[in-house]
Amino acid sequence: MHQVYPHGSTDSLPYATMGSGSLNAMAVFESGFREGLDRAAAIDLAARAVKAGIYNDLGSGSNVDLCVITAAGVEYLRGFEVLAGRTYERTHPVVYPPGTTQVSKTVTLRRTGVGGGEGEATAMEVS
Repeated sequence: MHQVYPHGSTDSLPYATMGSGSLNAMAVFESGFREGLDRAAAIDLAARAVKAGIYNDLGSGSNVDLCVITAAGVEYLRGFEVLAGRTYERTHPVVYPPGTTQVSKTVTLRRTGVGGGEGEATAMEVS
């Protein structure tokens, strides 16, 4: 497995993780990977790694999608597992009437000397 990070560094490992849940997924791979896993065990390990990322990272979504790459080709397993469906569905938008929350103090800030509009524009040094 070859991995190229967004900033350009690379790794060649038997497994790789990327994204916001990658540290959690890597922990699962480090504890569960062994050479010679059969297809079912490898899929189970990958699914557990993705689930670790989902459950421990707010930005990782809620579905396990897998891609199996073999010498015979590529198989996409979209929706392999759906972890967290909505437990509550709002039937209408919540509208809070004016006065629902008491305002204890109002502060108005004025910006001065910020932004353009004052003076002449000059060329920026770029070399």
